[in-house]
Amino acid sequence: MKVFVAGSTGVLGRRIVETCTARGHDVVGLTRDERGDQIVRDRGGVPHRGDVLDRASLIEGAADADAVVHAATKIPTDTDPDDEDWERNNRIRRVGATNLVAAAASADAERVLLQSVVWLARQPDGGHFDEESAPNPDRSTQSALDAERIVDDGATTHGFDPVVLRGGYFYAPDAAHTRLFGERLLGRQLPIVGRGLLGRRDTPFSFVHVDDAGRAFADAIEGEATGTFHVVDDEPTTYGQFLRTLAERLNAPRPRRVPAWLARFAVDDQLVRLLTNPMPTTNERFRAAFDWSPRYPTVEDGLDQVVDQWRETGTIRELEASVR
Repeated sequence: MKVFVAGSTGVLGRRIVETCTARGHDVVGLTRDERGDQIVRDRGGVPHRGDVLDRASLIEGAADADAVVHAATKIPTDTDPDDEDWERNNRIRRVGATNLVAAAASADAERVLLQSVVWLARQPDGGHFDEESAPNPDRSTQSALDAERIVDDGATTHGFDPVVLRGGYFYAPDAAHTRLFGERLLGRQLPIVGRGLLGRRDTPFSFVHVDDAGRAFADAIEGEATGTFHVVDDEPTTYGQFLRTLAERLNAPRPRRVPAWLARFAVDDQLVRLLTNPMPTTNERFRAAFDWSPRYPTVEDGLDQVVDQWRETGTIRELEASVR
């Protein structure tokens, strides 16, 4: 197959390119500079210069593609992003989806795949939810839901197969937030934000290692099922347990706790909401449709891989040096 990937240089996109080329597919990755070109080439793909906001560049890059993938985002990594930071991500999701639908239509592509997030459908009562649950978006996830609808509407108009993969909370050795967590845990600067007056109530999360998410996209590109699917690991855990496990693997101090109401004075309200609103879901539908299973079924398994790789690459020494 010929696969066109927007977001090919990102933490997920790199894995999509590498996995698809390893399986014998021809992959064209959207890039913006020489560094991006090299990232795509190193993973066996062919770079195409353009911008997800530039429709003409996408139509050119996706010519003759069998599958078109929208994995481009610009999620803020700052703990206190401003409106402009969020708007940049929103434009990439919404305008990017519109332009990629046009590119897929021009190429007469068979499938369009979109990266989304499971927490846009978490429920107000904090209970378990699945792909059929009513969406419950906020400022940070409304554009992801809009992009889902753009792809679905495009499928109706143009006849391609739509596949929306809602990922759990991403983590990986090269993921910006994972590295930030490691650095701040080592520097005693990352508390567990909890619910309740004293912050003692933990929040159940659904995580996924980005390696598993990348394989999920490759499986979905090759598969036949369509629709919306949740891509998460096998065992929801709490945000607090994730941080405690990472701290243990790093031999870092055990993180302290702060209540959500107090954390809002220091970090973005959307981040506090993300960390304190439960999002327990499962991968059952995706597993059944594509015969997929995670290599890292729990965060303990995944964080072992993260920290082992950090040790091999000297990243832990870099993190420790940055907080001295």
